[in-house]
Amino acid sequence: MTTRPARRLSRRTETTLMLFAGRSNPALAAAIAARLGIELGDVRLETFGNGEVYCRYGESVRGADVFIVQSGSPPVNDHVVELLVMINAARLASAHRITAVMPLFPYARQDKKSAAREPISARLLADLLQAAGADRVLTMDLHAGQIVGFFGIPVDHMTALPLFARHYRRRRLRGEEVVVVSPDLGRVKAARRFARMLDAGFAIVTKVRPRHEEAVAAEVIGDVRGKHVVVGDDMIVSGGTLAAAAAALLAAGATDVRAFATHALLTHEAPEILAGAALEEVAVTDTVALDALRRPDRLAVVGVAGLLADTIRAVFENSSVSAIFAGENELF
Repeated sequence: MTTRPARRLSRRTETTLMLFAGRSNPALAAAIAARLGIELGDVRLETFGNGEVYCRYGESVRGADVFIVQSGSPPVNDHVVELLVMINAARLASAHRITAVMPLFPYARQDKKSAAREPISARLLADLLQAAGADRVLTMDLHAGQIVGFFGIPVDHMTALPLFARHYRRRRLRGEEVVVVSPDLGRVKAARRFARMLDAGFAIVTKVRPRHEEAVAAEVIGDVRGKHVVVGDDMIVSGGTLAAAAAALLAAGATDVRAFATHALLTHEAPEILAGAALEEVAVTDTVALDALRRPDRLAVVGVAGLLADTIRAVFENSSVSAIFAGENELF
């Protein structure tokens, strides 16, 4: 009796999680790998004499669930192109799924046309990531919520707010003697959510920008007199926004002012500006590699490796990312 061939073949192989690091923040990538209990994958990255980036994976990624850690820190364009090249190399090497882990999403402040003849650079970057072959993006504390809508692939948006809330609760900064302040109208929803985490009050500092990367505090909306104030933002670039906000809040009667921001870019004269600002402490995360020689005094660093590792594991296991944050990652 002749047996008929089956109509289909079944595959019994399991997908493997592989984690690779670009050159923007290798220490963070190594910390994530340690939290996951794996080693970073072998990848060769070079920059030729003419500035071009070369990438070659030193091991097979065929059929693997590949995660590439690359933050959008300076030199931004070099790191962006390196990430695109790494994604494309993994795609051409037949990776099953490629996830770009971008703790800091670059060009996030260019999310709309503010004047005629301007690009929407955040949308352009989203298109480039997809064209290179990314299947998914993990990022943290975006500057604007609409950036998620620029993608036609899943985007997992994480937030460091629970980590900062734990940081301040350990310092007994919570309750009615504390006021959380939004440094501008765009961060109001996130600031309100953070105020609930600390059982604190809420206020706003409005600001105007005479030119790029320069901010002037205009008005304090809310009662901060006699309160311990915490000002939160998504990133610190020059430090001018936080310095201006601190001066305005102290003039409005605040007892003291502390600040936090997820991404510590600290470009230009930021260390000097923050050193001269009336701030008790500035708390940041390690989404961006910090230069030890340019690190301001009174800077506290909150690690995000555990949070990123938990999110990567959830994506790999196809479980809920929102459950990690108990729904607190919907900030916009």
